[in-house]
Amino acid sequence: MFSISNRTKGKLLTSRTQLERIKKSIVGRSYELSVAFVGPAEIKRLNRIYRGQNEVTDILSFPLHGKSGEIIFCASEAKRQAGSFSRTPRNFMLFLLIHGLLHLKGYRHGGTMERQEIKFRKQFGI
Repeated sequence: MFSISNRTKGKLLTSRTQLERIKKSIVGRSYELSVAFVGPAEIKRLNRIYRGQNEVTDILSFPLHGKSGEIIFCASEAKRQAGSFSRTPRNFMLFLLIHGLLHLKGYRHGGTMERQEIKFRKQFGI
């Protein structure tokens, strides 16, 4: 299962097809993933509740069970940050998706996760 919810007034930066292709490659076809796009106030609220950080962030990943999870994006924050990473907003969103999916797969920040990110970015031209 793969679902997308856009709770903003904005248009999504990428297609469902591309999101799903990356999802299948990283966590597998049978992994149940929900992706939500929310505004700054909502992601700030979630970041405060679940991470103790009272600030807007670009992405949050929540593993729910062994084979399911949720990724929440703040597209406006991702757009704002994209230039700092020398990326277009669309490219940065996909970059973040890879990062979030690897967290759902159990990776933590460090060399091993970075190598996996590089591998998948190359695979998808990100």
